[in-house]
Amino acid sequence: MPYKLVHDYISRDVIEACAVLYEGAKSGDVKGIAFAAMLRHNRYITNVAGLAFRNPTFARGCVMTLGDEIAGLIHGRDSQETR
Repeated sequence: MPYKLVHDYISRDVIEACAVLYEGAKSGDVKGIAFAAMLRHNRYITNVAGLAFRNPTFARGCVMTLGDEIAGLIHGRDSQETR
């Protein structure tokens, strides 16, 4: 039987990022989260928890910073330059 290549839909960097956040939350370092997760078929989910829920003004500022970093990716800027 010939072998057939199949797509690997598992994103290793997403798994690593989630694991780091999970460990940070377990240790108490991560106090809140505001996120957008991209799903299959151009769907997505958003949510807030912890400090991001209790302090939405701070959460919006964090999310706007993320928006700036993503804009930098779009326009080819180094996101580390503005930190």
